[in-house]
Amino acid sequence: MAGPRALITGLSGFTGRHLARELEAAGYEVFGTLHRGEDAAPGRFPLDLCRADQVRAMVDQVRPDVVAHLAAISFVAHGDADAIYQVNVLGTRNLLAALAEQARAPRAVLLASSANVYGNAAREILDESTPFAPANDYAVSKLAMEYMAGLWSARLPITIARPFNYTGVGQAPQFLVPKIVDHFKRGERVIELGNIDVERDFSDVRTVARAYRLLLERPAPGAVLNVCSGQVHSLRQVLAMMEAIAGYRIEARVNPAFVRANEVKRLQGDGARLRELVGALEPIPFEDTLRWMYRGDV
Repeated sequence: MAGPRALITGLSGFTGRHLARELEAAGYEVFGTLHRGEDAAPGRFPLDLCRADQVRAMVDQVRPDVVAHLAAISFVAHGDADAIYQVNVLGTRNLLAALAEQARAPRAVLLASSANVYGNAAREILDESTPFAPANDYAVSKLAMEYMAGLWSARLPITIARPFNYTGVGQAPQFLVPKIVDHFKRGERVIELGNIDVERDFSDVRTVARAYRLLLERPAPGAVLNVCSGQVHSLRQVLAMMEAIAGYRIEARVNPAFVRANEVKRLQGDGARLRELVGALEPIPFEDTLRWMYRGDV
């Protein structure tokens, strides 16, 4: 007998692949969307989220019991602002509209937003009541998505997750931690980075996938939840950890081209509200995440 049907948008992406494994291990039948141009397969749908007709046809076919909407342009420095807003806002609206038209609504709809909506907040530790101060188009698009999703809250059981930074095996090397790990794996002696003193609340993608699975199993309609470790590391500290793992030192050079305007200096989350809903997640120590990435285990 087939298990409950889970739809993951962005199934072939970094987070989507890990969430699929998490859900399949829990007995779900997993379906998902792919990028245009990827090969279709049973339960796998290449489509353009900005095409409402394609999204509607996919939802009509899947008839999901739970939905995790992960598909987005997630690279903060992405150069195409139009695409960021189109995919992150309009694409989400198309999905919610298609789900709301179903004869039987999903029992849980999880939307992945971002802790970037907080921007350079004056608070040391950020909970969900922290005032918004988005500092780039990506963050603004995610905040706009949250507001837009409110239009569907009476018709769909929507929970919004605001993940802080997370990483792991399979994340693209354009992101900072995979870039650092990749340099050590290749034995490079010099790495060019932006501001290495920025501090981020890093989680392991496997912990994030577990949190998302629990939120799908224990729906909290209307809730907005930080997904975070509660601990911060600077990129300087990440470099030191990798030097210990790899057994050699690397020269870090600051490239002004990599220093972003309106750089968010520190992001540290308060995950108490999530713990109240799903219990303690037992986060994976960040050094263990780096070792996993260095080994390249799947």
